[in-house]
Amino acid sequence: MKRSITVRLVAMFAVAALVIFSLIGAALYGVLKRELARHQQDELTTRIQDMQYMIGRAGDTERWSHVQAKLDTLTPADGSVRYWILSDDPRFQYGKDLADIDRIERNPNGIGTMVLRHREYPLHTLSKTIAPYLARPPIRLIVAVDAAPYIHTMRAFVIALVSLSLSGVLLVMLLGYWIARVGLRPLKQLSNEAQAIGPRTLSQRLHISPLPAELSDLTVAFNGALERMEGAYHQLEAFNADVAHELRTPLANLIGATQVALSRQRSAAQFEEVLQSNLEELERLRSIINDMLFLARADQGEPATSLTRTAIAQEIDKTIEFFEFVLDDAKMTVRIGGDVAAEASIETALFRRAMSNLLHNAIQHSHAGAEILVNITQQPNLIRVAVSNPGQAIAAHHLQRLFDRFYRVDPARNDQHQDQNQYHGHGLGLAIVKAIANMHGGSVFADSADGVTTIGFCIPLAQAGAGGNKQWGNETEN
Repeated sequence: MKRSITVRLVAMFAVAALVIFSLIGAALYGVLKRELARHQQDELTTRIQDMQYMIGRAGDTERWSHVQAKLDTLTPADGSVRYWILSDDPRFQYGKDLADIDRIERNPNGIGTMVLRHREYPLHTLSKTIAPYLARPPIRLIVAVDAAPYIHTMRAFVIALVSLSLSGVLLVMLLGYWIARVGLRPLKQLSNEAQAIGPRTLSQRLHISPLPAELSDLTVAFNGALERMEGAYHQLEAFNADVAHELRTPLANLIGATQVALSRQRSAAQFEEVLQSNLEELERLRSIINDMLFLARADQGEPATSLTRTAIAQEIDKTIEFFEFVLDDAKMTVRIGGDVAAEASIETALFRRAMSNLLHNAIQHSHAGAEILVNITQQPNLIRVAVSNPGQAIAAHHLQRLFDRFYRVDPARNDQHQDQNQYHGHGLGLAIVKAIANMHGGSVFADSADGVTTIGFCIPLAQAGAGGNKQWGNETEN
């Protein structure tokens, strides 16, 4: 079951309103209770003070009869106000239910509560001791008022408070629902816009201007994700098209050569020649597939693991040895320059593969007799390996895409080596260089100016450790 933000907001509004109303109600209940108690205490105090003066001057039975008459007058018929006078002398006593007076609960200041058998509600009392006067002994005057009005008032208040609180909570829920719907309307519109985006409308972006500030950042981030997804989608489309194109050519060559070979009777030597040609195409297919599998593993974040602290120039020199015959045929030379003593922790097999692709690319796009420079630069946190070769300049908009898979600049740049199939790659060499740099935590770069093209990569410089002290010269020719 999906959890609705609107329902959650309404529930939170209701809980907050209930808590607030409860706190306010408790505070009002306490205030009202204290005020009613004070009011009753003031009434009791006033009545005792009114009678205290008269009783204090009644020192004989004649005057006492006036006191009793006065008390009879002040006692209402419903018994809401009662008077009792307790004395050791029965002549100076007053009131009904004197036997129940001893059960009165009182505190030291004379305030108490009395429960009579024939009354539903208790009485609140206040007692006062009056000193003896003439023939009258000391007496105890008790005034009581009925607690029923007090209890009824508190009960009515609680009922009204609970009813109003529940009504207020319900009203808050309704208003909260409306507020939540109105407040979340931009989010709903945003969701509808997002749902309208599909593979055919990847260029569409969410509108930011009508949205509140809280959703603007989310929308900007979502639009950024759409932009990156659009780029990745177009790149994937181009990659799929390039893969199909690259695989189609050798497959077409294999099918065509096989069909021609089977079109008529041929000798064993002729079939051997066809098989040799097919083998070359199959080797090319295997190379493409292996490179694609390697790039797929690199895309999944596979790091370089078998790191060894190695002299960078030494590994470059070993890579150059594999191109010795190619360089001799093209009358080219390769020179290693820069910080030739620099060392780093690398996976040597991957490093040589990246250098091999860079050297192959430089040889492929250089004229006969050219000198290729491999420059090593050691910086505080990384080592920079750059391969420079003379040749036709590359436009800036091409430089940004040199490391894309199957991307090629103008084929005319291949010069005289364009017709030499053994030198012509399939467009994954520099992409593999970028993948290897990423596997080492580094990056790639490319530059072309003044007739010199420089392509290379950077790898983080490992912490200082043991390493060879072999010194390299500034030039190595093959």
